[in-house]
Amino acid sequence: MSRWSRFTLRSIVALMLALGCTTASAQSYPTKPIRLVVPYPAGGPLDIMARAIGQKLTEAWNQPVLIDNRAGAGGNIGADLVAKSAADGYTLLMGAVATHAINPTLYGKIPYDPVKDFTPVALVAQVPNILVVNPSVPARSVRELIELARERPGYLNYGSGSTGSTGHLAGELFKTMAGVQMVHIPYKGGAPAMADLLSGQVQLMFDNLANALPNVKAGRLRALAVTTLARAPAMPDLPTIAESGLPGFDLTTWFGVMVPAGTPPEIVTRLNAEIVRALNATDMRERLQKMGTEPPANNTPEHFAAFIRTEATKYAKVVKDSGARVD
Repeated sequence: MSRWSRFTLRSIVALMLALGCTTASAQSYPTKPIRLVVPYPAGGPLDIMARAIGQKLTEAWNQPVLIDNRAGAGGNIGADLVAKSAADGYTLLMGAVATHAINPTLYGKIPYDPVKDFTPVALVAQVPNILVVNPSVPARSVRELIELARERPGYLNYGSGSTGSTGHLAGELFKTMAGVQMVHIPYKGGAPAMADLLSGQVQLMFDNLANALPNVKAGRLRALAVTTLARAPAMPDLPTIAESGLPGFDLTTWFGVMVPAGTPPEIVTRLNAEIVRALNATDMRERLQKMGTEPPANNTPEHFAAFIRTEATKYAKVVKDSGARVD
């Protein structure tokens, strides 16, 4: 056998052994605890769903899934942490519309590439946002709110959980489409923003439905409309902003699980299958229904990747049209 033939044979054997090790590793995965990074504070819908999914994965695999809240910079800190982690399936990210669709345009520079640095695994939820006002605000409809804002420019201020959140962008889009002036007040999380809305420190919010609904039902807030094109099943009598005078208005909070780019496809497939199974469990469906949504259909990594690309294009236009910017 020639030297070249021996070299070729050794290369083929090495390649086969490497592929065999990768397959064996994927089949035995997971063999140690998994970290699921949540790039926002504890207590919000994204964090709640991350903990619920983590519990389901723990029960299925008998390996603990540890939730690691790494809030800051509109989600960029947590996302960057995962982007720079080992691509072995043991560090996951609960990515969101902000980290992967809004921030790349909103911020002058972010420390990660939302496309090249991640592999999407599964979409977890698309949650409607709802426009709510403090009862002291005299407007009882979107049209009346617009009239009030036009009569008193700068009088209304709206809170959001953070700069770059869908609550922030919804307000900016509302201002642009309605031709009104409102002041944005960013908070470090949805809870303090809601507290100030309830006390009247801010007049309105574009909050996620799950957070706002209890206060609406209790009469502490007045709901005017939802931000999606279709009405929310949880509040079928509440109109959309689009049908209330601003045609085409459409913003949704979404979040899903991602891993660092280069994670073995077999591990991505296994993660996807288990997460989809978890989302379709009866108790998880009930959680999602309370948020005004249901498990996504056709929930494959490929569908999630295509969804992210579409959302990134949409929000790039929203950000640019609104003039919002964080440097």
